[in-house]
Amino acid sequence: MDHRLHTESDLDAALAYLVKADPRFGQALTLAGRPPLRRRPDGFAGLAAIVASQQLSTASAKAIWQRLEAALDPFDHVAMLRARTPKLVRAGLSAPKIRTLKAIAKAIDCGELDLPSLVHQPADNAHRALTAVHGIGPWTADIYLLFCLGHADTWPAGDLALQEATRLLLALDARPNAKEMGPLAEAWRPWRGAAACMLWSYYRVAKQREGAPLQGEQSGKPDKPVRRRNGR
Repeated sequence: MDHRLHTESDLDAALAYLVKADPRFGQALTLAGRPPLRRRPDGFAGLAAIVASQQLSTASAKAIWQRLEAALDPFDHVAMLRARTPKLVRAGLSAPKIRTLKAIAKAIDCGELDLPSLVHQPADNAHRALTAVHGIGPWTADIYLLFCLGHADTWPAGDLALQEATRLLLALDARPNAKEMGPLAEAWRPWRGAAACMLWSYYRVAKQREGAPLQGEQSGKPDKPVRRRNGR
């Protein structure tokens, strides 16, 4: 069964499972409170928004996205293919992000990437389909699957904030890397996506109590960690 996080009830069921599977989630829930159910639009616009907002503060990402939507009306993969690079630069996109968005639009246009079909595919299959497109790394794919499609067992193992939160929750001596994160979360299947949401909330509260600045997540490109100024 492919579990989903579409409703508040889904999230409640997932959190109840996690607390039962690992009582440390109960402690995290008490400290940080219930995480919100975060959903984003799916399709090209949803994926493009994730790419465009990487490595940016919330305010900067919002401003760029508003300019991008105004520049490409209607906002779809066809408009992205037709858009000239200077126009996209004026909207605030960097050259790597323009290349990624163009590659996604081209993959959709030629049928190599069928975003609507990902809704019905197992998370692992959908992840492979996304990362097959140039510029879409594991982190971008994981965030799209979790927040846009509601795949409940998505586990963004390369996310630096999630790695640190896992270290805090499990009282590890060092922050686990992406490879180590997989085995650590095995007991949280099939709700690892809900575990990630809980851990991000726990991370924010725990780090604020320590007086430390928020860390960032991994970029949309494989194996290249970056810092972001806004938390999850």
